[in-house]
Amino acid sequence: MSRMTTTPDQVMDQESSLAGITKILRENVRQYGMLVALIAIMIFFQIMTDGILMKPINLTNLILQNSYIVIMAIGMLLVIVAGHIDLSVGSVVAFVGAAAAVMMVNYEMNFLVTVIISLALGALIGGAQGYWVAYLKIPSFIVTLAGMLVFRGLTLALLQGQSIGPFPTAFQRISTGFIPDIFGNESINLTTMLLAAIVSAALVFMDIQSRRKQQQYRVETSPLPIFILKNVVLVGAIMYLSYLMASFKGLPNVLIVLFVLIVAYTFVATQTTLGRRIFAIGGNEKAAKLSGVKTERLTFYTFVNLGVLAALAGLVFAARLNVATPKAGEALELDVIAACFIGGASMSGGVGTVIGAVIGAFVMGVMNNGMSILGIGIEWQQVIKGLVLLAAVFFDVYNKNKG
Repeated sequence: MSRMTTTPDQVMDQESSLAGITKILRENVRQYGMLVALIAIMIFFQIMTDGILMKPINLTNLILQNSYIVIMAIGMLLVIVAGHIDLSVGSVVAFVGAAAAVMMVNYEMNFLVTVIISLALGALIGGAQGYWVAYLKIPSFIVTLAGMLVFRGLTLALLQGQSIGPFPTAFQRISTGFIPDIFGNESINLTTMLLAAIVSAALVFMDIQSRRKQQQYRVETSPLPIFILKNVVLVGAIMYLSYLMASFKGLPNVLIVLFVLIVAYTFVATQTTLGRRIFAIGGNEKAAKLSGVKTERLTFYTFVNLGVLAALAGLVFAARLNVATPKAGEALELDVIAACFIGGASMSGGVGTVIGAVIGAFVMGVMNNGMSILGIGIEWQQVIKGLVLLAAVFFDVYNKNKG
């Protein structure tokens, strides 16, 4: 029998291939690690709660409960990427919700007019804080800590220590309404399934186009099997979750708002000059300024943007509760900031993704929901969430140092 031998060239080729596969796996872990963690957490609580977590009604409640966290996390991400922080968002949520309640309940103002005024109020608040940070160079931690105290106090003063509600039905639908089924099916919302199929097809098409563009410019892409597997899993997850919601009441109105925000801000962050400049500020503000970037103006705009999104979150929060309370939004800023860091944002700025922040928000939300179903006390919930935040940041730092 002949004996096969391995030449030095073949050994080098094998080592090169192994190194390439290892590099690809490492890069995919960085990119999809937190998504895998979210899926693992959902599977864990699905088993531990005997299937309650993924029941249609609980899944819908999970989205409604975390919608305002996701909205603020998107805005907070840009502030963190620019190298700053905002501790006042929870108080802004309470203040805007209180102002909206006074306008609609006490003065019987039209809810659409109220929404417009509330968003403008959020922009004004964000602009005021952004001016101190961007132009007067006062640390954002100090400015927004002061804002947290100021707007919490103004909320108490505006509500005079009492709760105000209920709100008009049309306003409540912002957070508690559902997209009707245009097909009139009683057993399952076919409109929800149709929209899910359209979104899935659009995501796959955009991913294929992006891959082709990368190959055209000879940018390294993931192997075809991994690319196909990723899209199959994505489409499967979207259709399955949509089916669960379709079997209940369908897509919540607020989920459409979230989808529009996620798409719009992902586009701004990744495909526009504005987004690249915000990342440049967080990476090296002096270098960005020397390159012609108007760093003060962009920093100011990131706070204005967060103010508007915090106001929107305040409206969604108030609409869900159907009442404005003095204690609304307490400690929400901690969940929002944690969502960004769990999603891969860097405290030093210049690093982060919108999708990562959204995933981070749902990691926190699924943990809160799952632990509540299991009857775990609030004190241990705080301990566990703190450890998860620390582990997520350690995972990110470890991967960066290893890379």
